[in-house]
Amino acid sequence: MKTKDIIAEVISLPVEERAMVVDLLLKSLNPPELEIDKKWAAVAKRRLEEIRSGKVEAVPGEEVFKRIWNRFSK
Repeated sequence: MKTKDIIAEVISLPVEERAMVVDLLLKSLNPPELEIDKKWAAVAKRRLEEIRSGKVEAVPGEEVFKRIWNRFSK
């Protein structure tokens, strides 16, 4: 089977199955590393707790991008 045939077949799948194919392909290019994933999960959990407790205040994404744009456009 040629690559273009495989792509055509995958495109014809329902969106959920296409998403699964994309996820598996990406993982095949960059296999997950369990220890790194655990560390990222711990960071995410800590940050969520900081937001929920009020220790830090979330900044809307549009404000973050505005600040970045202003910083680098000068």
